[in-house]
Amino acid sequence: MTERAEVRIDGKAFAERVRARVAEQVAVLRGRHGIVPGLAVVLVGDDPASEIYVRNKGKQTEAAGMQSLQIRLPADTDEATLLAAVNDLNGDRRVNGILVQLPLPSQIDTERVIAAIDPAKDVDGFHPINVGRLMSGGEALVPCTPLGCMMMLQDRLGDLGGLEAVVVGRSNIVGKPMAALLLKANCTVTVAHSRTRDLPGVCRRADILVAATGRPEMIRGDWIKPGAMVIDVGINRIAGADGKNRLVGDVAYAEAVEVAGGITPVPGGVGPMTIACLLQNTLTATCRQHGIDPADLGAGSG
Repeated sequence: MTERAEVRIDGKAFAERVRARVAEQVAVLRGRHGIVPGLAVVLVGDDPASEIYVRNKGKQTEAAGMQSLQIRLPADTDEATLLAAVNDLNGDRRVNGILVQLPLPSQIDTERVIAAIDPAKDVDGFHPINVGRLMSGGEALVPCTPLGCMMMLQDRLGDLGGLEAVVVGRSNIVGKPMAALLLKANCTVTVAHSRTRDLPGVCRRADILVAATGRPEMIRGDWIKPGAMVIDVGINRIAGADGKNRLVGDVAYAEAVEVAGGITPVPGGVGPMTIACLLQNTLTATCRQHGIDPADLGAGSG
């Protein structure tokens, strides 16, 4: 593989810039209006991966100058108790963003909990009202992963209008909101999936190809239009030749990097953008709750 440096999209460096910009805007918000954004993360149970993720969210929230509140509940928490905790956060004026860490234990109805979050504080962008606003082209809090993908695409390409985009994957968390964002940016959008006929042929039409299938290295290099932008959302653990697990995306990177005009690696591509966009969403939610135009806090405030 002869990787061209300009082809690789460095999500880690991009996320650092986003977090730095958010921190600058938070400082302006605090200095000019006396407002400090607050993000509450609710964790039910002690899943190790979720513990690490919540800890990282807390550190990055505080590093951006925001207040971090963590609500930890035991794994046997019942649904009524969790809903009561969410309701308390809805009414807490110090809290501008609420995130309930998923997955939840089996005794809790995830959809009911998501629907209980105040849409104005739904920084995950999963509430049905935010989903509806996004799908209808309105102003919404957008799921963090698709938001990060759009930031990187627009940074590389500028105006996306008229480009043909193919999203492979139709999940509510990535595929569907990604398609809605691309439509809003005036792309011609196809949502493909496991039942799509001639999936390689569909992918080859794409100026922008977003892979969110959860299938390791499914999308091969010869599926990619020369010069296309490839955003690989997949994070898959597979056994390496040495017996150790390694992370790969949904795209066969070594093949794709020879063809694409730009591509996100795994790891180090889309992944780092998730928490950065969570901070961005918390800032956006705070501004909207106080009737402040984010653009007044500095350039590029989204």
